[in-house]
Amino acid sequence: MSLEPQYNNILNVSSFLQALSNPNRLMILCLLIQEGELTVGAINEKVDLSASALSQHLAKMRDEEIVTYRRESQTLYYRIHNPDVIKLMSTLKDIFCPETKEK
Repeated sequence: MSLEPQYNNILNVSSFLQALSNPNRLMILCLLIQEGELTVGAINEKVDLSASALSQHLAKMRDEEIVTYRRESQTLYYRIHNPDVIKLMSTLKDIFCPETKEK
């Protein structure tokens, strides 16, 4: 069976997984899953990154359409944009963090 017809999908999956394959980005996504929409300041308080590094990670995830934001005056509020990311993060939580499951 040839995978050639699926090659574009494989490239998309690879790009998607690359965007998620950073511990800091995974931490940001965990926060957004747990707490919902957060300001950049709130994310920065909970993730040990410089403002510049956080901005770069958020930009990468925006480019990959993983997260999106809304602006209120000078404040940016981030949330997960892609419903598949929510499913994937939930599955990863079930596999790697079973102690945090609701009882």
